[in-house]
Amino acid sequence: MTIRAPAEVFPPGEFLADELEARGWTQTEFAEIIGRPQKLVNDIINAKRGITPETAADFAAAFGTSAQFWMNLETAWQLSKVPARDDSIARSAKLRERFPVREMVKRGWIPAGGPVELERSVLTFFDIPSIDAPIEFRHAARRNYQKEVSAHQWAWILRVNQLATALKTPPFSGSALRAKIPELERLMVEPEEIRHVPRILMECGVRFVIVEPIPGSEIQGVCFWINENKSPVVGLTLKGDQIDKFWFDLWHEIEHVLNGDGKDHPIIEYETASEFGDESEDVANRSAANHCVPLSAMKDFILRHTPMFSEKSLLGFARIIKRHPGIVAGQLQRQTKRWDLFKKHQPRIRHIITQTALTDGYGASS
Repeated sequence: MTIRAPAEVFPPGEFLADELEARGWTQTEFAEIIGRPQKLVNDIINAKRGITPETAADFAAAFGTSAQFWMNLETAWQLSKVPARDDSIARSAKLRERFPVREMVKRGWIPAGGPVELERSVLTFFDIPSIDAPIEFRHAARRNYQKEVSAHQWAWILRVNQLATALKTPPFSGSALRAKIPELERLMVEPEEIRHVPRILMECGVRFVIVEPIPGSEIQGVCFWINENKSPVVGLTLKGDQIDKFWFDLWHEIEHVLNGDGKDHPIIEYETASEFGDESEDVANRSAANHCVPLSAMKDFILRHTPMFSEKSLLGFARIIKRHPGIVAGQLQRQTKRWDLFKKHQPRIRHIITQTALTDGYGASS
Protein backbone atom coordinates (compact mmCIF):
# COMPACT_ATOMS: atom_id res chain seq x y z
CA MET A 1 0.00 0.00 0.00
CA THR A 2 1.32 3.45 -0.93
CA ILE A 3 1.12 6.05 1.87
CA ARG A 4 -0.55 9.14 0.51
CA ALA A 5 -0.49 12.74 1.67
CA PRO A 6 -3.82 14.14 0.43
CA ALA A 7 -4.16 17.80 -0.48
CA GLU A 8 -7.67 17.74 0.97
CA VAL A 9 -8.76 16.14 4.20
CA PHE A 10 -11.22 13.23 3.95
CA PRO A 11 -12.69 10.91 6.54
CA PRO A 12 -10.41 7.91 7.17
CA GLY A 13 -13.33 5.71 6.10
CA GLU A 14 -12.90 6.85 2.49
CA PHE A 15 -9.32 5.59 2.51
CA LEU A 16 -10.50 2.32 4.07
CA ALA A 17 -13.17 1.89 1.37
CA ASP A 18 -10.59 2.49 -1.36
CA GLU A 19 -8.26 -0.13 0.08
CA LEU A 20 -11.04 -2.71 0.37
CA GLU A 21 -12.07 -2.06 -3.24
CA ALA A 22 -8.47 -2.34 -4.45
CA ARG A 23 -8.20 -5.78 -2.82
CA GLY A 24 -11.70 -6.92 -3.75
CA TRP A 25 -12.63 -7.37 -0.11
CA THR A 26 -16.13 -6.85 1.21
CA GLN A 27 -16.74 -5.15 4.55
CA THR A 28 -17.84 -8.51 5.99
CA GLU A 29 -14.69 -10.22 4.79
CA PHE A 30 -12.47 -7.47 6.16
CA ALA A 31 -14.29 -7.65 9.48
CA GLU A 32 -13.53 -11.35 9.63
CA ILE A 33 -9.85 -10.68 8.82
CA ILE A 34 -9.38 -8.27 11.72
CA GLY A 35 -11.73 -10.09 14.06
CA ARG A 36 -14.08 -7.14 14.52
CA PRO A 37 -17.86 -6.67 14.05
CA GLN A 38 -18.92 -5.81 10.51
CA LYS A 39 -20.86 -2.83 11.94
CA LEU A 40 -17.62 -1.25 13.19
CA VAL A 41 -16.14 -1.40 9.69
CA ASN A 42 -19.35 0.04 8.20
CA ASP A 43 -19.50 2.87 10.77
CA ILE A 44 -15.91 3.89 10.06
CA ILE A 45 -16.48 3.89 6.30
CA ASN A 46 -19.59 6.07 6.77
CA ALA A 47 -17.74 8.46 9.16
CA LYS A 48 -20.00 7.51 12.05
CA ARG A 49 -17.14 6.28 14.18
CA GLY A 50 -13.54 7.34 14.61
CA ILE A 51 -10.42 5.26 14.47
CA THR A 52 -9.00 4.30 17.85
CA PRO A 53 -5.42 3.19 18.53
CA GLU A 54 -6.67 -0.41 18.68
CA THR A 55 -8.42 -0.29 15.29
CA ALA A 56 -5.43 1.59 13.82
CA ALA A 57 -3.20 -1.28 14.91
CA ASP A 58 -5.59 -3.83 13.36
CA PHE A 59 -5.77 -1.90 10.05
CA ALA A 60 -1.98 -1.61 9.96
CA ALA A 61 -1.58 -5.38 10.40
CA ALA A 62 -4.12 -6.09 7.66
CA PHE A 63 -2.78 -3.60 5.09
CA GLY A 64 0.94 -3.70 5.89
CA THR A 65 1.08 -0.05 6.96
CA SER A 66 1.85 1.62 10.27
CA ALA A 67 -0.76 2.32 12.93
CA GLN A 68 0.50 5.90 12.97
CA PHE A 69 -0.68 6.35 9.37
CA TRP A 70 -4.28 5.63 10.33
CA MET A 71 -4.07 7.74 13.48
CA ASN A 72 -2.72 10.63 11.41
CA LEU A 73 -5.70 10.32 9.05
CA GLU A 74 -8.08 10.36 12.01
CA THR A 75 -6.36 13.32 13.64
CA ALA A 76 -6.31 15.33 10.43
CA TRP A 77 -10.01 14.64 9.90
CA GLN A 78 -11.00 15.60 13.44
CA LEU A 79 -8.93 18.78 13.30
CA SER A 80 -10.51 19.74 9.98
CA LYS A 81 -13.87 19.89 11.73
CA VAL A 82 -12.66 22.33 14.39
CA PRO A 83 -13.58 25.96 13.57
CA ALA A 84 -10.60 28.22 12.90
CA ARG A 85 -9.45 30.20 15.94
CA ASP A 86 -8.79 33.91 15.97
CA ASP A 87 -5.53 35.16 17.45
CA SER A 88 -6.95 35.87 20.91
CA ILE A 89 -5.55 32.69 22.47
CA ALA A 90 -2.11 33.25 20.99
CA ARG A 91 -2.14 36.89 22.12
CA SER A 92 -3.25 35.93 25.62
CA ALA A 93 -0.47 33.33 25.87
CA LYS A 94 2.09 35.83 24.60
CA LEU A 95 0.90 38.43 27.09
CA ARG A 96 1.24 36.06 30.03
CA GLU A 97 4.56 34.75 28.76
CA ARG A 98 6.09 38.22 28.89
CA PHE A 99 4.29 39.84 31.82
CA PRO A 100 3.35 38.59 35.34
CA VAL A 101 -0.33 39.05 34.56
CA ARG A 102 -1.69 36.67 37.19
CA GLU A 103 0.37 38.26 39.97
CA MET A 104 -0.61 41.76 38.86
CA VAL A 105 -4.30 40.87 38.94
CA LYS A 106 -3.91 39.13 42.30
CA ARG A 107 -2.36 42.26 43.80
CA GLY A 108 -4.93 44.59 42.29
CA TRP A 109 -2.41 46.37 40.07
CA ILE A 110 -4.66 45.75 37.09
CA PRO A 111 -8.34 44.69 37.03
CA ALA A 112 -9.39 41.15 36.19
CA GLY A 113 -11.10 40.63 32.84
CA GLY A 114 -11.18 38.77 29.57
CA PRO A 115 -8.21 38.54 27.20
CA VAL A 116 -8.96 41.84 25.48
CA GLU A 117 -9.47 43.72 28.74
CA LEU A 118 -6.36 42.19 30.30
CA GLU A 119 -4.21 43.12 27.32
CA ARG A 120 -5.51 46.68 27.38
CA SER A 121 -4.84 46.95 31.13
CA VAL A 122 -1.31 45.55 30.84
CA LEU A 123 -0.37 47.86 27.97
CA THR A 124 -1.73 50.82 29.92
CA PHE A 125 0.14 49.81 33.06
CA PHE A 126 3.47 49.54 31.21
CA ASP A 127 2.65 52.50 28.94
CA ILE A 128 3.49 50.61 25.77
CA PRO A 129 1.55 50.40 22.46
CA SER A 130 1.86 46.63 21.90
CA ILE A 131 2.87 43.40 23.61
CA ASP A 132 6.27 43.37 21.89
CA ALA A 133 7.10 47.02 22.47
CA PRO A 134 10.11 47.82 24.70
CA ILE A 135 9.48 49.35 28.12
CA GLU A 136 11.26 52.64 28.70
CA PHE A 137 11.53 54.29 32.11
CA ARG A 138 14.59 56.09 33.46
CA HIS A 139 15.67 54.87 36.89
CA ALA A 140 18.50 53.62 39.07
CA ALA A 141 17.92 50.18 40.56
CA ARG A 142 19.55 47.49 42.70
CA ARG A 143 18.70 44.11 41.24
CA ASN A 144 20.17 40.72 40.36
CA TYR A 145 21.05 38.42 37.50
CA GLN A 146 19.91 39.66 34.09
CA LYS A 147 21.53 42.42 32.13
CA GLU A 148 18.11 43.40 30.79
CA VAL A 149 15.44 44.52 33.23
CA SER A 150 12.89 41.71 33.46
CA ALA A 151 9.15 42.23 33.09
CA HIS A 152 8.72 41.28 36.77
CA GLN A 153 11.17 44.02 37.74
CA TRP A 154 9.51 46.52 35.41
CA ALA A 155 6.14 45.73 36.97
CA TRP A 156 7.51 46.41 40.44
CA ILE A 157 9.22 49.66 39.40
CA LEU A 158 6.12 50.98 37.65
CA ARG A 159 3.94 50.07 40.64
CA VAL A 160 6.28 52.17 42.79
CA ASN A 161 5.76 54.95 40.27
CA GLN A 162 1.97 54.63 40.48
CA LEU A 163 1.96 54.97 44.24
CA ALA A 164 4.60 57.68 44.41
CA THR A 165 2.72 59.84 41.94
CA ALA A 166 -0.24 59.90 44.32
CA LEU A 167 1.86 61.24 47.22
CA LYS A 168 1.84 64.94 48.01
CA THR A 169 5.22 66.37 48.95
CA PRO A 170 6.86 69.79 49.17
CA PRO A 171 9.37 70.69 46.46
CA PHE A 172 12.54 68.63 46.66
CA SER A 173 15.57 70.25 48.28
CA GLY A 174 18.93 68.54 48.03
CA SER A 175 20.38 70.85 50.67
CA ALA A 176 17.52 69.99 53.04
CA LEU A 177 18.15 66.28 52.49
CA ARG A 178 21.86 66.68 53.20
CA ALA A 179 21.03 68.62 56.34
CA LYS A 180 18.78 65.75 57.47
CA ILE A 181 21.56 63.15 57.24
CA PRO A 182 22.64 63.52 60.90
CA GLU A 183 19.01 63.16 61.98
CA LEU A 184 18.64 60.00 59.90
CA GLU A 185 21.86 58.58 61.32
CA ARG A 186 20.57 59.14 64.86
CA LEU A 187 17.71 56.77 64.01
CA MET A 188 20.18 53.93 63.44
CA VAL A 189 20.59 53.09 67.12
CA GLU A 190 17.18 51.52 67.77
CA PRO A 191 14.97 49.54 65.35
CA GLU A 192 11.79 51.37 66.42
CA GLU A 193 13.23 54.71 65.30
CA ILE A 194 12.96 53.56 61.68
CA ARG A 195 9.32 54.64 61.77
CA HIS A 196 10.45 58.29 61.39
CA VAL A 197 12.20 57.75 58.04
CA PRO A 198 9.17 58.41 55.76
CA ARG A 199 8.39 61.69 57.53
CA ILE A 200 11.95 62.97 57.31
CA LEU A 201 12.22 62.13 53.63
CA MET A 202 8.82 63.70 52.95
CA GLU A 203 9.96 66.95 54.58
CA CYS A 204 12.79 67.09 52.03
CA GLY A 205 10.50 66.39 49.09
CA VAL A 206 11.50 62.72 48.65
CA ARG A 207 8.63 60.32 47.98
CA PHE A 208 9.24 57.06 49.86
CA VAL A 209 7.31 53.92 48.89
CA ILE A 210 7.49 50.25 49.86
CA VAL A 211 6.17 47.62 47.44
CA GLU A 212 6.37 43.90 48.14
CA PRO A 213 8.37 42.31 45.29
CA ILE A 214 6.93 39.82 42.84
CA PRO A 215 8.45 36.37 43.52
CA GLY A 216 11.52 35.89 41.36
CA SER A 217 11.92 39.58 40.55
CA GLU A 218 15.22 39.85 42.46
CA ILE A 219 15.14 43.59 43.07
CA GLN A 220 15.97 45.51 46.25
CA GLY A 221 15.31 49.17 45.54
CA VAL A 222 14.92 51.92 42.99
CA CYS A 223 15.40 55.66 42.59
CA PHE A 224 13.78 57.68 39.84
CA TRP A 225 12.44 61.16 39.19
CA ILE A 226 8.95 62.36 38.30
CA ASN A 227 7.36 65.74 37.55
CA GLU A 228 9.89 66.63 34.87
CA ASN A 229 12.84 65.29 36.87
CA LYS A 230 12.07 67.59 39.79
CA SER A 231 10.70 65.13 42.34
CA PRO A 232 12.73 62.08 43.46
CA VAL A 233 11.20 58.75 44.37
CA VAL A 234 12.77 56.05 46.53
CA GLY A 235 11.20 52.60 46.47
CA LEU A 236 12.25 49.59 48.53
CA THR A 237 11.13 45.96 48.50
CA LEU A 238 12.27 45.10 52.05
CA LYS A 239 13.20 41.76 50.49
CA GLY A 240 15.75 41.23 53.25
CA ASP A 241 13.78 41.93 56.41
CA GLN A 242 16.75 42.90 58.59
CA ILE A 243 17.84 46.19 60.09
CA ASP A 244 21.18 46.26 58.29
CA LYS A 245 19.71 45.53 54.86
CA PHE A 246 17.07 48.23 55.31
CA TRP A 247 19.60 50.92 56.15
CA PHE A 248 22.08 49.88 53.48
CA ASP A 249 19.39 49.91 50.77
CA LEU A 250 17.98 53.22 52.02
CA TRP A 251 21.34 54.99 52.08
CA HIS A 252 22.13 53.53 48.68
CA GLU A 253 19.02 55.12 47.16
CA ILE A 254 19.49 58.38 49.06
CA GLU A 255 22.94 58.67 47.48
CA HIS A 256 21.32 58.28 44.06
CA VAL A 257 18.90 61.06 44.93
CA LEU A 258 21.65 63.41 46.08
CA ASN A 259 23.64 62.70 42.90
CA GLY A 260 20.63 63.09 40.62
CA ASP A 261 21.14 59.55 39.31
CA GLY A 262 18.52 57.99 37.06
CA LYS A 263 17.39 61.23 35.45
CA ASP A 264 18.98 60.71 32.05
CA HIS A 265 19.40 56.95 31.59
CA PRO A 266 18.89 53.70 33.52
CA ILE A 267 21.55 52.91 36.10
CA ILE A 268 21.78 49.27 37.14
CA GLU A 269 23.70 47.34 39.75
CA TYR A 270 24.14 43.59 39.19
CA GLU A 271 24.92 41.98 42.51
CA THR A 272 25.88 38.69 40.86
CA ALA A 273 27.37 40.17 37.71
CA SER A 274 29.17 43.33 38.76
CA GLU A 275 31.02 43.61 35.46
CA PHE A 276 27.79 44.94 33.98
CA GLY A 277 27.29 47.50 36.72
CA ASP A 278 27.39 51.28 36.61
CA GLU A 279 30.04 53.44 38.28
CA SER A 280 27.38 55.41 40.10
CA GLU A 281 26.25 52.15 41.71
CA ASP A 282 29.73 51.66 43.15
CA VAL A 283 29.59 55.19 44.52
CA ALA A 284 26.18 54.53 46.06
CA ASN A 285 27.40 51.27 47.60
CA ARG A 286 30.43 52.92 49.20
CA SER A 287 28.32 55.75 50.53
CA ALA A 288 25.74 53.35 51.94
CA ALA A 289 28.41 51.26 53.65
CA ASN A 290 30.03 54.39 55.09
CA HIS A 291 26.73 55.61 56.55
CA CYS A 292 26.04 52.20 58.07
CA VAL A 293 29.50 51.98 59.62
CA PRO A 294 32.24 54.54 58.83
CA LEU A 295 34.59 52.68 56.50
CA SER A 296 37.78 53.62 58.34
CA ALA A 297 36.32 52.53 61.68
CA MET A 298 35.08 49.26 60.15
CA LYS A 299 38.47 48.54 58.65
CA ASP A 300 40.21 49.24 61.95
CA PHE A 301 37.77 47.02 63.86
CA ILE A 302 38.34 44.11 61.49
CA LEU A 303 42.16 44.48 61.64
CA ARG A 304 42.12 44.50 65.44
CA HIS A 305 39.77 41.57 65.97
CA THR A 306 40.11 39.21 63.02
CA PRO A 307 39.67 36.29 62.98
CA MET A 308 38.14 36.08 66.49
CA PHE A 309 35.19 38.47 66.62
CA SER A 310 33.57 38.41 70.05
CA GLU A 311 30.07 39.53 70.94
CA LYS A 312 31.52 41.86 73.58
CA SER A 313 33.72 43.63 71.03
CA LEU A 314 30.81 43.93 68.58
CA LEU A 315 28.50 45.49 71.17
CA GLY A 316 31.20 47.82 72.43
CA PHE A 317 32.06 48.98 68.92
CA ALA A 318 28.38 49.55 68.12
CA ARG A 319 27.99 51.78 71.20
CA ILE A 320 31.06 53.82 70.28
CA ILE A 321 29.92 54.56 66.71
CA LYS A 322 26.26 54.92 67.77
CA ARG A 323 24.84 52.20 65.54
CA HIS A 324 22.61 49.24 66.27
CA PRO A 325 24.73 46.04 66.61
CA GLY A 326 22.75 44.46 63.77
CA ILE A 327 23.92 47.17 61.37
CA VAL A 328 27.53 46.58 62.41
CA ALA A 329 27.01 42.83 62.07
CA GLY A 330 25.70 43.29 58.53
CA GLN A 331 28.72 45.30 57.43
CA LEU A 332 31.05 42.85 59.15
CA GLN A 333 29.43 40.01 57.24
CA ARG A 334 29.84 41.90 53.97
CA GLN A 335 33.49 42.71 54.58
CA THR A 336 34.54 39.25 55.79
CA LYS A 337 32.05 37.16 53.74
CA ARG A 338 31.25 35.33 56.98
CA TRP A 339 27.48 35.49 56.75
CA ASP A 340 26.93 33.57 59.97
CA LEU A 341 28.46 36.23 62.25
CA PHE A 342 26.13 37.67 64.89
CA LYS A 343 22.92 36.98 62.99
CA LYS A 344 20.96 37.02 66.25
CA HIS A 345 21.67 40.75 66.52
CA GLN A 346 19.90 41.55 63.24
CA PRO A 347 16.24 42.20 64.15
CA ARG A 348 13.41 42.32 61.64
CA ILE A 349 12.07 45.78 60.91
CA ARG A 350 9.45 45.32 58.20
CA HIS A 351 6.57 45.45 60.68
CA ILE A 352 7.88 48.81 61.95
CA ILE A 353 8.46 50.72 58.71
CA THR A 354 5.29 49.52 57.00
CA GLN A 355 3.25 51.22 59.72
CA THR A 356 4.36 54.68 58.60
CA ALA A 357 5.44 54.29 54.95
CA LEU A 358 3.10 54.09 51.96
CA THR A 359 3.12 50.33 51.47
CA ASP A 360 1.70 47.93 48.89
CA GLY A 361 1.80 44.32 50.02
CA TYR A 362 2.97 42.65 53.22
CA GLY A 363 -0.62 42.67 54.40
CA ALA A 364 -0.96 46.43 53.98
CA SER A 365 -3.32 48.17 51.58
CA SER A 366 -2.10 51.13 49.61
